[in-house]
Amino acid sequence: MNTFTPEAASADIGVYGLGVMGANLARNLARNGYRTAVFNRTLARTERLMAAHGGGTEGVFVPSESLDDFVASLVRPRVAIIMVQAGVATDEAMKQLAEHMEAGDIIVDCGNSLFSDTVRRERWARERGLHFVGAGVSGGEEGALWGPSIMPGGTRESYDRLGPMFEKISAHYQGEPCCTHVGADGAGHFVKMVHNGIEYADMQVIAEAYNLLREGLGLAPAAIADIFAQWNQGELNSYLMEITVEVLRQVDADTGVPLVDLIVDQASQKGTGKWTVQTALDLAVPVTGIGEATFARGASCSLPQRAAARGLEGSASAIEVADEDVAAFVEDVRQALFASKVVAYSQGFDEITAGADAFGWQIDKGALAKIWRAGCIIRAGFLDDIASAYEADPDLPLLLAAGPFAQRFQECVPSLRRIVALSAMAGVPAPVFSSSLSYFDQIRAQRLPAALIQGQRDFFGSHTYARIDKPGVFHTLWATEGRAEEQWS
Repeated sequence: MNTFTPEAASADIGVYGLGVMGANLARNLARNGYRTAVFNRTLARTERLMAAHGGGTEGVFVPSESLDDFVASLVRPRVAIIMVQAGVATDEAMKQLAEHMEAGDIIVDCGNSLFSDTVRRERWARERGLHFVGAGVSGGEEGALWGPSIMPGGTRESYDRLGPMFEKISAHYQGEPCCTHVGADGAGHFVKMVHNGIEYADMQVIAEAYNLLREGLGLAPAAIADIFAQWNQGELNSYLMEITVEVLRQVDADTGVPLVDLIVDQASQKGTGKWTVQTALDLAVPVTGIGEATFARGASCSLPQRAAARGLEGSASAIEVADEDVAAFVEDVRQALFASKVVAYSQGFDEITAGADAFGWQIDKGALAKIWRAGCIIRAGFLDDIASAYEADPDLPLLLAAGPFAQRFQECVPSLRRIVALSAMAGVPAPVFSSSLSYFDQIRAQRLPAALIQGQRDFFGSHTYARIDKPGVFHTLWATEGRAEEQWS
């Protein structure tokens, strides 16, 4: 006997995959007034969801035991959200749904899929008359339940059907939904990928600030939490600062030791930071802060290398801060942290710009900054300024140089230089602080040593070069007496 007998064509939207994220997203939809079909290949998960939340107090769920019943329960044009593991599982779920769907129906992937997979899937679905939407969803488990930031790609037609529902269940900031149509095919998952890359850099540089305060002042985690809580009241206000305060204040119940001191110092990753860096390399975009943050996680997990290096002398002196200089040191760390965060966001938006150009997406970067102001992991106070900068100039070439940031960043530079120099002299690793300063110095330089590199390339590979004093493409016979020059075009 069937456990569930769903009514045909009665559900506004469906969720296939009822892990924590899928179940929470389904509950969010139902709570917001949408009749929500739910299905999981393992029936027990559907039964648990219905037992815990199916009484009607959270809205209406339409549960199914079979995929046939699940699809049949959806109102046309059908909308089915996939919430399964990225990769092969997503491909399989998509194909299973497609077998039961009709032209005009919509399949939505709300997982962390690689954007190029989404481009491929959207093409596959389009050939069958279906819409496929890759939607980035940020906010974690709580966000999925109470209001995430949602970044859907796909066709405009699919957004006309899906968008009003996503906008209603998303987080809201000053009355505005944190959801917008990002662009065609893989655009939604692309910007979610870069979002996660920025997240990597932001987390790493907060950790570097913590480490400097601990190494330089010998402060306990709870004392650093108090400093961070104060910073979070100003321009550094962000979700990540907020949760860092809570992490640093947590004390282990059994030992009375700050919990952060008991956590193994190895940071894991699921791949989105790596994808961000790999894609940036393909696009020739320097996302150095994100890259260093990703490599820092790799270094933390390089156990044989770390063990072998522990006996090496770094010829470094400890950070020594005189009592009268403590306040100035703390302020230098704060300013350096703000500057490095701005670099991470600036580089991330550069990658989004390059991706939009390369793949033909019309991405509104001002609208994107707005939907990151609530619900998502990288929500921060200065996203209002980022949104304003791109609204004033949609073709802004460098966020770092925009009106809201240029002067403030330059005010931070002396502090960033002092912190990077002090870290280097003391042997305290600060890869994102250091790379942020190097990036700034590179990007503002009137002339870079790349001229020498281009000369080297022409010497060994006849790669040619351009000149500053006349047009054309040139090659020099470097090893020939007189070093004859040839103009190739």
